[in-house]
Amino acid sequence: MRSRVEWTQERDDRLMALRRGGMTWDDIATDMSLGRNTVLERGRRIGAKRVAQARQGNVEEPRDRPARQAGHPLTWDLINRGTVLEGEAYPYPVFL
Repeated sequence: MRSRVEWTQERDDRLMALRRGGMTWDDIATDMSLGRNTVLERGRRIGAKRVAQARQGNVEEPRDRPARQAGHPLTWDLINRGTVLEGEAYPYPVFL
């Protein structure tokens, strides 16, 4: 049976620092010798986010703005980020 993890302020601070440093949950779990789900859940509870994720959340658009056209560069890049299509142009000549 697994033992219960006692979260101290030192452990929380370390988890926050590692996450702010850009480490993945897998790397943090390995570094802290804990399970991935254990550090992920604790990180969620204390609000540990990567620096890039924290910055992305600050951009807000008006809720009543009209929808963008298919293939708009902003939405096309967001949809394809991290896929084999990342960096590729929209296949139809809409925005020339």
